[in-house]
Amino acid sequence: MSDLVRAVLKNLEPAIRGRALEIALSPLPDAYGDAAMIERVWASLLDNAVKFTARRDHAEITVGSATDQNNTAYYVRDNGVGFDMQFADKLFGVFNRLHGAEFSGNGMGLAIVNRIVARHGGRVWAAAAPGEGATFYFSLPVAETFHV
Repeated sequence: MSDLVRAVLKNLEPAIRGRALEIALSPLPDAYGDAAMIERVWASLLDNAVKFTARRDHAEITVGSATDQNNTAYYVRDNGVGFDMQFADKLFGVFNRLHGAEFSGNGMGLAIVNRIVARHGGRVWAAAAPGEGATFYFSLPVAETFHV
């Protein structure tokens, strides 16, 4: 997982270059799954974090995880624009966008994340507050149970 995150961050270098952006990557436990699909999950979550912190003078993104006996929850936390949790149920639907045209995107990224994670036996959720950033989580089983 750590290698996938590093690869995604390398691809995001043009969007990061020249910004006051601090990225903290904790060691991540590996997971069972289709590496290319899981890389898409990381790409979408990290791209969103980079995009939604663009207006911060000092942006911060943290990537980490927590494991219990059945699942590992991975997360991407940022100090970007955030969103009102009242609308959280709309986040993972197709073409649902909470920030309108002020930020680029087509409303597909989080829907794809949700689908990929679900096919791997996990789930996706978020926590946020307007102006205070957001944290996106996805969990994957610690044992090989996915059906891709």
